[in-house]
This record gives sequence, structure tokens and C-alpha cells, in this order.
Amino acid sequence: MKFEDLIALYEKNKKKYGDETYRHISSILTQAKKQHKQDFKGNDHEQSWRSFKGKNLEKLIQYIICDSVTALGLSIVNGNSLERTLTKNLSDELAKVKRNLLVDFGKFGAHLPDVDIIIYEPKTSKIIAVLSSKVSLRERIAQTGYWKIKLASDKITKHIKVFFMTPDEDGTLTFKNPIKKGRAIVETELDGSYVLSKVDIEASNKVKPFSDFINDLKKLIK
Repeated sequence: MKFEDLIALYEKNKKKYGDETYRHISSILTQAKKQHKQDFKGNDHEQSWRSFKGKNLEKLIQYIICDSVTALGLSIVNGNSLERTLTKNLSDELAKVKRNLLVDFGKFGAHLPDVDIIIYEPKTSKIIAVLSSKVSLRERIAQTGYWKIKLASDKITKHIKVFFMTPDEDGTLTFKNPIKKGRAIVETELDGSYVLSKVDIEASNKVKPFSDFINDLKKLIK
């Protein structure tokens, strides 16, 4: 199974659910798992699937938001591809984006934060926001909080908003009370989290349904 097959499943579901398709991401991934298993050749399908799922969820989210982001005059790039590519092999625009995101560790050098998606202003390469995405919060949320703190501690990067995108399959963000550790980190350390789930969440200024993301992005660039 390839990423293009996952996109095909998403588009198939979109014909049925329209703008609410984001709420069915977990179901789409379940459908994809069945196809992935049929195509799999090896001894450990679960491990192979987890790798595929994690790697391609971020690509799927980027695919979903790409048109809306570019309609705002912004550009979007995958964080992993930016990190893997030598600066000298990047366009001038992306080379500037990469430099604008570096975190200074003093004598230990400057390094890119672990983020999945970068949204930036193409004319200036100014970074507006970075997004991390995982199926559940426990896989990544503390790490994302750490990078938010590091970005906020430098005058060059302190304006960058850090968001987390998740289907929240373990229900960490569902309720305000009793609050779980992952939600506490979102509420105190991040700029926000957007949930792609059928379950109605108890929303706050920091925890919202995925459908709110583009409107919030619009507010950032006004």
C-alpha cells in the first residue's frame, strides 16, 4: 500500500462525508490497515503498519489542509523533507525557512525541531506555524511541548505558533475534567491542538475540533 492509496480512500470517504470527513480519519486508517495487510509480505505486519500509519498521517493532514493554506497566500512544507535535504540543495526560499526554524543549542550547534508540517509566508520565508501530528498524544505531546519552549526562548523564533493535530484515539483531549496529562500539556505549553475525531470534545481556547484550524490560521496572519 502506498500513500496514494490512502489519499484514494480519503477521497472516497469525502464523497460521503464532505467537510466532515476529518471526523472519520480513524475509520479511514482502519480501512487502510486492511488493504495494507493484504499487500504486506513479511513476518510482522503490526510493526510495518504502525510505521506506515505514523509516517502517512502527517502527509494526509498536510494533503487535507494544503489547498486552504495556499488560498491564504501561505506555503506549506513537510518538516522531515526539509531536515533531510542539505541547505545547499534547497531553493533560496526553503533555505531561508530552514534557517528561520533552527534552534540554537550553543556549543552543541543549531538544530531543527521535530515538527511534521511548516506553514510559512513565501515572500519572506517567515514561519507562521509548525504542526506535529500523531494518532495519540502519548506518542509525541511532551516532545512537542519541549520544542515550543525552545522556540519561545529565542527572539528569532518566539513568534512561531506550535500546534498538535491528532485523531486522539486514546481520548486524552476529550474532557476538561478530570484532565489528563496530555491535555494539561496542551493547555499550558502549546498554542493549541486540533482533533480529528467523531467524538465531540469539551473544547477550550487550546483544544478545538480540526474544522477550526483554518479560521484560526486566518486570525494569525491578519
